Amino acid sequence: MDLFDKLKQLREQGLDEIKKASNEKKLNDVRVELIGRKGELTKILHSMKEVAPEDRREVGQKVNELRDLFNQRLGEAKDELVKALIQKRLEDEKIDVTLPGRTSALGSKHPLYLILDDLESYFIGMGYKVVQGPEIETDHYCFEMMNLPKDHPARDMQATFYIDSEDLLRTQTSGDQARVLEKHDFSQGPLKMVGPGKVYRRDDDDATHSHQFMQMEGLVVDKNITMSDLKGTLDMIAKHVFGQDRETRLRPSYFPFTEPSVEMDVSCFNCDGKGCPVCKYTGWIEVLGAGMVHPNVLENAGIDSTVYGGFAFGLGLDRFAILKYGIDDIRDFYTNDVRFLKQFRKEEN
Repeated sequence: MDLFDKLKQLREQGLDEIKKASNEKKLNDVRVELIGRKGELTKILHSMKEVAPEDRREVGQKVNELRDLFNQRLGEAKDELVKALIQKRLEDEKIDVTLPGRTSALGSKHPLYLILDDLESYFIGMGYKVVQGPEIETDHYCFEMMNLPKDHPARDMQATFYIDSEDLLRTQTSGDQARVLEKHDFSQGPLKMVGPGKVYRRDDDDATHSHQFMQMEGLVVDKNITMSDLKGTLDMIAKHVFGQDRETRLRPSYFPFTEPSVEMDVSCFNCDGKGCPVCKYTGWIEVLGAGMVHPNVLENAGIDSTVYGGFAFGLGLDRFAILKYGIDDIRDFYTNDVRFLKQFRKEEN
């Protein structure tokens, strides 16, 4: 077979292989086989020394024409493959606009943050400022500034996670109050603040106890603050959270940072004060602790306790949420069961 017959056979064979290529990979393999650096046309060019001198010009011309033809057909075949691929994707991914829409799954606010956001908005409306302090607190601010020196027996009331001799995971958000007391300028007006956040205590987790929970402490300091101011504030908080028909009462208690100290109960919202298992048949449910700020706490912050006085209160956001929403296991707050969390979507505005 002479070279001209070989070129004619290569033309027919090459065009047929291009036509049969069913995807871009196979088409590229055909291109390499025909016009690549080691392809058939390249081999023919390398064998030109074996062609008679008078035929070399014609052979070279035919090789170039065949290469141009292959390039043209390869390009056309690639365009067809791409067009067919796009058409297939359009068919596979077409949208039936007559189908009903799909609703997106929406999250819901956590019940603890429903209570937190509600109380923050309520206190801001009453002129309080919201203060966020560090969760890793010092012994100085968490205890000593709050009238709990290192040898104070009341420290045994709280089982503390100590990091070292001075640093600890805060057992209460009172450290926020101590920091604000040190810096507040009373010439600018009274101090009114709430400090919400996580607190930590060494406790065994069960249905009613947790090593981590959320707390909100409030503090008001000014001249001529009285116990009646505290009672009125606590009564408004209880009615805001648990309903305007709730009754409240104060009972004597003890906290190292307040004197006198009280605990507040609200009338049972399950039996309306008549007595039931929820209130242990007393008609009342304990909700928070409070009292008048101890003079030592004011003096520790450099405030003259003969001129200024105040009240403080501390409430557990977990306890408020448990009572308000009828939750029977505190662990539900952090096990992240979506079925549990979905129940509170209706509480959002």
